[in-house]
Amino acid sequence: MPNSLIFEVEGEVVENLPNTSFRVKLNGSEKVVLCHLAGKMRIHWIRLLPGDKVRVAMAGPNETLGRIIYKLK
Repeated sequence: MPNSLIFEVEGEVVENLPNTSFRVKLNGSEKVVLCHLAGKMRIHWIRLLPGDKVRVAMAGPNETLGRIIYKLK
């Protein structure tokens, strides 16, 4: 079954956690979601620090988890 309910939002990294997990505060709301790095970001050794702006892919039914897919400038 394809994931047709995936949408992208932008946010800011708030906290680094073990195993390439991060807490990200979404833009436009006070929501903080738990995110992990996408595979391409792991392969290319993209590093993230608190304060970095990122793009997060989220699935529709679960609004507490996400996947970081892009680091913004």
